Amino acid sequence: MVYVALLRGINVGGKNKVDMKQLKNVFEQAGMEHVKTYINSGNIVFVNRTETKSKIPSILEKAILEGFGLEIKVLVLDLDDYKQVMAALPDTWRNDDQMKSDVLFIWEEFDNESVLEKLPVRQDVDTVMYVNRAILWSVDRKNVTKSGMNKIIGTELYKKMTVRNVNTTRKIFDLMLAAEKLDQSH
Repeated sequence: MVYVALLRGINVGGKNKVDMKQLKNVFEQAGMEHVKTYINSGNIVFVNRTETKSKIPSILEKAILEGFGLEIKVLVLDLDDYKQVMAALPDTWRNDDQMKSDVLFIWEEFDNESVLEKLPVRQDVDTVMYVNRAILWSVDRKNVTKSGMNKIIGTELYKKMTVRNVNTTRKIFDLMLAAEKLDQSH
């Protein structure tokens, strides 16, 4: 099965520095195959045929602790989870000088539509949708400072999510599809 591990809080503001080549090695030593990292923010696509999706996060968190001495939360989605996110993500959403669009991947304890009730959304500014395993958020760049979503930083919910912009989200999907083809050819 193809997975992506989304690490929370690495290489941010000079804290929790993790080298991607070393991270790839740590994942391989933990039994993951066809490991591919994407940018320094902790996006790792891999294949695993032996462990269950529910066991993989703790395996990787332990491997990261042993390899780097860091306690990093790891969110794991399989390709089916990710396909649901991609199907819900509007094609028109961009991350550029006109629009800011993010995917807020959420841990299972907050993974239900009622999570939207916990968000300080401004209806006149923010566009927010729930999909299994994620919250999709978009705002015009000129309104970013007016967004209610800025108020989630530091909340309990914020600590149980990891954010990727739509450009990164789409690239991860491309990498997962490539890993699926590679895995099927073996």
